[in-house]
Amino acid sequence: MQKISALLCGVLFSMGLLISGMAQPSKVQGFLDLAGLWDPSLAFVMAGAIIIAMPFFIIAKQRKRSLLNNDMQLPSKTKIDKSLIVGSAVFGVGWALAGICPGPAITTLPFLNLETLLFVVAMLVTIFSLSFMLKTR
Repeated sequence: MQKISALLCGVLFSMGLLISGMAQPSKVQGFLDLAGLWDPSLAFVMAGAIIIAMPFFIIAKQRKRSLLNNDMQLPSKTKIDKSLIVGSAVFGVGWALAGICPGPAITTLPFLNLETLLFVVAMLVTIFSLSFMLKTR
């Protein structure tokens, strides 16, 4: 049941990314271009997602077990550290330059777009490189 639930959640998330335009680099770059021809449509997508998700996060914080009877594993870390800052900066720069972030990139892999494939490879190399560099210090 857990694997089926995970698959259904992944499919639903992927469909949302595709339908909302989050998987279109030109749309994302238009959203990030505040000084040019700004496209505010993704702001409405994000606001809608926050409004829908917020009650579920409030409920999840109050529960000890998930609906599938697993332990609740909500993040407990609140400290802003070097790893968070570096990771956020790399994510933001990559998102702005490529116009796509990891979720939509994985979602569009089946379309076999060369740019997306290169992005995913570069993303994985960066993730593993930074993880190694931050752990060795």
